[in-house]
Amino acid sequence: MLSRIKFLPLAIALALAGNAAAQEVVIGHVGAISGAGAHLGKDNENGAKMAIDDLNAKGFKINGKVVKFVLLTEDDGADPKQGTTVAQKLVDAKVNGVIGHMNSGTTVPASKIYFDAGIPQISPSATTPQYTKQKFNTAFRVVANDDKLGGTLGRYAIEKMQVKRIAVIDDRTAYGQGVADEFIKGVKSKMPGIHIVGREFTNANATDFNAILTSIKAKDPDLIFFGGMDSVAGPMLRQMKSLGIKAKFMGGDGICTEALARLAGDGLADGMLTCAEAGGVMSGQEKAMDNFVVRYDKKYKVEVQMYAPYAYDAVMTMATAMQNAKSAEPAKYLPELAKVHYMGITGPISFDRYGDIKDGALTLFTYKGGKKTRIAVVK
Repeated sequence: MLSRIKFLPLAIALALAGNAAAQEVVIGHVGAISGAGAHLGKDNENGAKMAIDDLNAKGFKINGKVVKFVLLTEDDGADPKQGTTVAQKLVDAKVNGVIGHMNSGTTVPASKIYFDAGIPQISPSATTPQYTKQKFNTAFRVVANDDKLGGTLGRYAIEKMQVKRIAVIDDRTAYGQGVADEFIKGVKSKMPGIHIVGREFTNANATDFNAILTSIKAKDPDLIFFGGMDSVAGPMLRQMKSLGIKAKFMGGDGICTEALARLAGDGLADGMLTCAEAGGVMSGQEKAMDNFVVRYDKKYKVEVQMYAPYAYDAVMTMATAMQNAKSAEPAKYLPELAKVHYMGITGPISFDRYGDIKDGALTLFTYKGGKKTRIAVVK
């Protein structure tokens, strides 16, 4: 007990020391709490913290004994090197499990560290297929991966939007390049005659896209697909408007945020953008999700950005596996996590042999009046 308490904030350590009867279960959380994606990282952290508070409030028991959950949060800044540093920090702190990371680019390298330490990891938002294709038995995710997300968007562009000429831009991150590649596969598999008129590249910190967009404008695309985050897509949409580009815009979950309308300003016209969020609730789960959103807003005084409900469910899924195993020791509850069946606020959660969620849903959105507006939930 004492060896673990020393890694916690003083107030928590003192509280736990005064309640020696309660077993301490430390859950690590990692996301981009700083940098351009900080609003998304904080959203994930809030969701995880909400789950921890709910577990403690109801006196959650493992093997018949009430346990005390503690969330230990680290910031990876969406930087792979920083991601591995904080992953090792959590391993050294002997956490019982990890929720995270947020970004694909940090989740993949960190996953090797958790695997080597035998610590279960559930990402609420990393979508690159590479994460689970490494076949680490400690790696899980509660959202659909980019194979499904990119492919679904590709098919939607052809079938529903009926575009013929498509330009593709990505930010060269593991996530951005991956979702762009899967989008192109989805397009080509559905209709080989569709033209990809250009493939351009930027980076995750870029703000000036005039050269890229001028080149694309000359190719007269019906649609521009962007693989990357909202912090880049927003300025890109502004510059598209200033250059007079009339093409529709599409992207994955990285741009599909409440913040995008603010970042894009008058560059985001009603109905011009289609995006997909990994996850989504079917009709039977809408009440549970609505209740979560209300509670979240009351607790944090901000709107849910994107993956807070999935971070919440990731914590609850991990706790359920511990309860089923009658132990919070990673080696003992890991087999139970692999075969868990949990009904979360986002829907049923169970994993395939790679750690991917089974039958993961996707939600398609557009924007109207500056508000993210749901089109449909698909599986």
